[in-house]
Amino acid sequence: MKLTIIGSGYVGLTTGACFAEVGHHVVCVDNDPKKIEKLVAGEIPIYEPGLEALVKKNVAARRLRFTTSTEEGVDHGEVLFIAVPTPPQEDGSVDLSFMEKVAREISQYLESYRVVVDKSTVPVRTGERVAQTIRRYAKPGVEFDVVSNPEFLREGSAVEDLMKPDRIVIGGNSDRALALMQKIYEPFVAPVLVTDINSAELIKHAANSFLALKISYANALAEICEASGADVLKVAEGIGADKRIGRGFLNAGLGYGGSCFP
Repeated sequence: MKLTIIGSGYVGLTTGACFAEVGHHVVCVDNDPKKIEKLVAGEIPIYEPGLEALVKKNVAARRLRFTTSTEEGVDHGEVLFIAVPTPPQEDGSVDLSFMEKVAREISQYLESYRVVVDKSTVPVRTGERVAQTIRRYAKPGVEFDVVSNPEFLREGSAVEDLMKPDRIVIGGNSDRALALMQKIYEPFVAPVLVTDINSAELIKHAANSFLALKISYANALAEICEASGADVLKVAEGIGADKRIGRGFLNAGLGYGGSCFP
């Protein structure tokens, strides 16, 4: 399939390279000319194990290319993935200005049916907002659907996480759009959860919040173990053996961080 990724940062570039690796023809768009120049020259602006080789391989195979032109991206892709930053503002709310800008640009160049995919980490109901923006600025009668498809990538293992996902979450209200999304993910061996847009957006936040909770709990537990003389590793092993809890993310350490954690 022909796919477009708008936003060639950590999530966008990794997603585009992995989609190209399974046979899709991908255009990655970014509004930073210097970044695109580097990518075209084979320079990867981020470090992620396996990503550089994947990008170079698929550029050489003509399945992956880069551009600063949103118009070119909209014209190319049957499905348009939005993977732009959604940074926190001073009051803690999410800055959706990048999403809004991309939605307006897409509407400007929309000539025929496209699926617009919300890939960034966003508040619940952002999909509705994206749809309203496109509908407001697009030509009358142009068809499109908005879908939520959150990413669950870990820095340092993003390529592996995308190529071998635990699950694939697709949120949408259109059978036509959902069929295209499922076709994209046919090469990936993983359970596919199909739901509505709002639920898909909340799944991302709920997963991140729960992981943050486990990490914070493990660190609190480490303090109790230190005060009581207990072995934190054995305690973590003991509670992690319970299938209802699991051993993952129960290691005490420096805490958690990253742009997608609450």
